[in-house]
Amino acid sequence: VGPKKEVAECKEKFASSVDPTVSQTFMLDRVFNPEGKSLTPMRGFKYSSWSPLGCDANGRCLLAALTMDNRLTIHANLNRLQWVQLVDLTELYGERLFEASYKLCKADTPCGELGDFPEFQRRHSMQTPVRMEWSGICTTQQVKHNNECRDVGSVLLAVLFENGNIAVWQFQLPFLGKESITSCNTIESGISSPSVLSWWEYEHNNRKMSGLIVGSAYGPVKIIPVNLKAVKGYFTLRQPVVLWQEMDQLPVHSIKCIPLYHPYQKCSCSLVVAARGPYVFWCLLLISKAGLNVHNSHVTGLHSLPIVSMTADKQNGTVYTCSSDGKVRQLIPIFTDVALKFEHQLIKLSEVFGSVRTHGIAVSPCGAYLAVITTEGMANGLHPVSKNYQVQFVTLKTFEEAAAQLLESSVQNLFRQVDLTDLVRWKILRDKHIPQFLQEALDKKIETCGSTYFWRFKLFLLRILYQSMQKAPSEVTWRPSHEDAKILISDSPGMGSTEDDQEEGTSKQASKQSLGDTGKGVDIDDTAEDSLHQSNDTGGREPMVEKLLEIQAQIEAVEMHLTREHMKRVLGEVYLHTWITENTSIPTRGVCDFLMSDDGYDDRTARVLIGHILKKMNKQTFPEHCSLCKEILPFTDRKQAVCSNGHIWLRCFLTYQSCQSLVYRRCLLHDSIARHPTPEDPEWIKRLLQGPCTFCDSPVF
Repeated sequence: VGPKKEVAECKEKFASSVDPTVSQTFMLDRVFNPEGKSLTPMRGFKYSSWSPLGCDANGRCLLAALTMDNRLTIHANLNRLQWVQLVDLTELYGERLFEASYKLCKADTPCGELGDFPEFQRRHSMQTPVRMEWSGICTTQQVKHNNECRDVGSVLLAVLFENGNIAVWQFQLPFLGKESITSCNTIESGISSPSVLSWWEYEHNNRKMSGLIVGSAYGPVKIIPVNLKAVKGYFTLRQPVVLWQEMDQLPVHSIKCIPLYHPYQKCSCSLVVAARGPYVFWCLLLISKAGLNVHNSHVTGLHSLPIVSMTADKQNGTVYTCSSDGKVRQLIPIFTDVALKFEHQLIKLSEVFGSVRTHGIAVSPCGAYLAVITTEGMANGLHPVSKNYQVQFVTLKTFEEAAAQLLESSVQNLFRQVDLTDLVRWKILRDKHIPQFLQEALDKKIETCGSTYFWRFKLFLLRILYQSMQKAPSEVTWRPSHEDAKILISDSPGMGSTEDDQEEGTSKQASKQSLGDTGKGVDIDDTAEDSLHQSNDTGGREPMVEKLLEIQAQIEAVEMHLTREHMKRVLGEVYLHTWITENTSIPTRGVCDFLMSDDGYDDRTARVLIGHILKKMNKQTFPEHCSLCKEILPFTDRKQAVCSNGHIWLRCFLTYQSCQSLVYRRCLLHDSIARHPTPEDPEWIKRLLQGPCTFCDSPVF
């Protein structure tokens, strides 16, 4: 808010002021006094917000975190289980205001002296964040120097401040830090005592519109236009739209915006829901030839206490609310000729978890689970002495619904539907077989569709089935062992069945967790051998041995099919981006020979492509060489390369190059390894190295 020395002098002056309206206001405001002296320290977080998938360098989410001392920072999970702060937006915004003399525009009247208490308050309130929310990813085309067009992704972060101003930051993707900030614009909302913020994103006739929904602690809710000239293809409102204007002293606690399709009007619409006290305020926004139609109302009779948390399943529009007494309401929107109505039903958590108090809820991305934060409730009319916070998981879908959604998914990415795959995984682990209807439906999809997504889904099912038939480990697998034992990396069919990204878990039974963790960090081949030896000793379990070997053969067959499909893609990139007799770092000849080595593999597309590539290579082989002994590295295995002197190098599963360095990347489920891009790599190889795992769709770290 000013030079450090001047700020310290002003704080001392206000604290010792004779006027109690100044001294008491100053001493009790934790924005002015984050250290608090005798008060409790300001530790922890006020609010956090996740960006959409695909914003960081690994294609995952960024995390915007607002601390109790009003510092807004952005973090990224760059390495596995390691979070790094990328930028401090509070510091950057403060520098911008300081350079502009704490004026939003040049036409503003000159600001007063810092020694005036109202000016001291104004400078703090204009940069004290209340809420922040991410927009969807905006894709624009950028023209390069050689007149080529490339798609450039960007994302917006809106930050709501105490005085009602909104700062809209634009970041170029992937977000790497301060250098990725494109612009920052400040909008005046005109809302007094703002409490909550949400993006309004609406698509009408292939035109995307956006705005910001702001709620007040006094009750009003309105949409603010966002004019961003830098973001092409996006439109906004001409003027603010008031959704609720009554100053009824019902604070707006949470706002959700859900895109839906109106079955009667035959067009897309936008449903805005807001928690106001014990009520849910809803507003249906619909663009027609007459303009923007706004229908709004309240849903009453849901809770006897104020709503403490609200979440929404954006796939079907279902809204969930909870109050602190352990009651969760499910609201299902049903369209009518004009607007809509809600059917709601009560979910009593006390029937599942006993007497509990609820503090927050969230629905998983595909609507499979509802996560609930709980503490112990009253026992015999008495409150508990201490609070133990727990995250409980409640299933919202059956196994059959999850399987059907995975089969008909438009996303076609297992990693982005990990909550649905967790339900399927649990069913197979428990029943020790893949249901017949799922197997038949998946085989039919594989026959009719050419997508490798269904092959990856089949591989996932086979690996879980393989895992379910092994004996459970005698000791806890997640606990690190202190033995310095060497482990041989071998070709194991079960690698990747470790569900590390599914640590969100469920609270169905403790036995589920022990079953679900089976195989984490354990060499699958070793456990398979143990189970085989055990079955041979007993003598009566020969069918189990045969079943394991059969599943293992199926896993290897599916993995080989996925490998061949990716090899064809890599060869296609090589053909498109190379000249005659050009040496690329990719072992092109080795990949071609590996594809054609199996007499049973007859793919006309692959044969034609290989013929064109060999003609372009003009009898050149360009083999890889071992960096230790300079011997040729033959391409005989897709997972590793072994020279004549016995030096073993792991192969990159994205480009099939040998990783001849000590540092490499690994996919989230430890399925495969990939090398790091180097500065001398051409753009098309760097693009290949950005891809996810070809077996499980997981990002690579």
